Amino acid sequence: MSNGKRVLILGGDGFCGWPTSLHLSQQGYEVTIVDNMVRRKTDIELGCQSLTPIATIDERLRVWKELTGKKIGFINLNVAEDYHELLTVIKEIQPHEIVHFAEQRAAPYSMKSPRHKRYTVDNNINGTHNILCAIVESGLDIHLVHLGTMGVYGYGTAGMVIPEGYLPVKVDAGGKEVDLEIMYPANPGSIYHMTKTLDALLFYYYNKNDELRITDLHQGIVWGMATPETMMHPALVNRFDYESDYGTVLNRFLIQAAVGHPLTIYGNGGQTRAFIHIRDTVRCIQIAIENPAPKGQRVKIFNQATETHRVSKLAEIVSQITGAELRYYSNPRNEALDNELVIHNEQFLQLGLNPTTLSEGLLEDVVEIAANYKDRINMGIIPPVSRWREDIRLDPAGSDVPVTDNRIH
Repeated sequence: MSNGKRVLILGGDGFCGWPTSLHLSQQGYEVTIVDNMVRRKTDIELGCQSLTPIATIDERLRVWKELTGKKIGFINLNVAEDYHELLTVIKEIQPHEIVHFAEQRAAPYSMKSPRHKRYTVDNNINGTHNILCAIVESGLDIHLVHLGTMGVYGYGTAGMVIPEGYLPVKVDAGGKEVDLEIMYPANPGSIYHMTKTLDALLFYYYNKNDELRITDLHQGIVWGMATPETMMHPALVNRFDYESDYGTVLNRFLIQAAVGHPLTIYGNGGQTRAFIHIRDTVRCIQIAIENPAPKGQRVKIFNQATETHRVSKLAEIVSQITGAELRYYSNPRNEALDNELVIHNEQFLQLGLNPTTLSEGLLEDVVEIAANYKDRINMGIIPPVSRWREDIRLDPAGSDVPVTDNRIH
């Protein structure tokens, strides 16, 4: 049964967008997906395919309606280029919520070449600004929920617990100490992460100037692939990326273990990252939709992550479960060998999120799925192929011991 709330999901055919679309539809929302299908085209460019076979969008939506009786609409347009078409869609559907997944989402892909850097900036910043501008021009009171990234906080060690978006500070104002809250200083680690920090400034401006209601979700690295809805039928299965540009680190390790490839640990594996299971991603989106900031209040920011882990520890866990070999590769990123990461994530917990944390059972489930589809894997694109700078070396062979120097000499 519909709850009467209309939701536009921009980028609703993607890794996070598709399971979110199904989840919200199952919860009674009237969902319309807007997507230009570019992620499917990128597979052709990269010479790979999703580990799992992906049905066409028409087949996906047909099967969903057949199984549940619920219709999800679909509109093919590019939000970064087709402004007037986007505005028309917003005016016609009059959504209560817009969920914004419509950005190039991979840090390595954004660093492949000058063309990829320019594309990521053009697509992500133009798309976000078009959405904000269209909401204002529509005259509708629409709550925007944006999927951002923990990467806005940087790859380094902050030396403190990272708050959810806003940092309390004390400043000297002419000899008088004044308490302020500022946006936590951005420290992007790639062009992709930079676009997310620029998004945050756009949100700040449109919230201040036009009183748009905006929620920005600083999400950790997503692992897993399945939600209850995507498991209902083979045509609903989610995409699963395993190569070094789009595959997230834990998912990559699980695929590598399933096909007998050594686990690709960058540097010494000392990087600490924030993680969240795909099941919690869709729950968090729903929680954010249902708990918007009142009109006139500042942008609401959540740290959408449930746990942090050092990459080397994740590799050890996967190796213990599967027997996979550990192998170290020159780190293609420009980052410290080691970092600590401690975050606040109380808001989602207070609003009822029951986190899906790392467990051997869930890890083994992914390995089993990977083994079933291993014939679809191109082994040649598992090692890293994108680097942050020209003086950083690519290392297709790897080493038995940690690699502490990633520069070309």
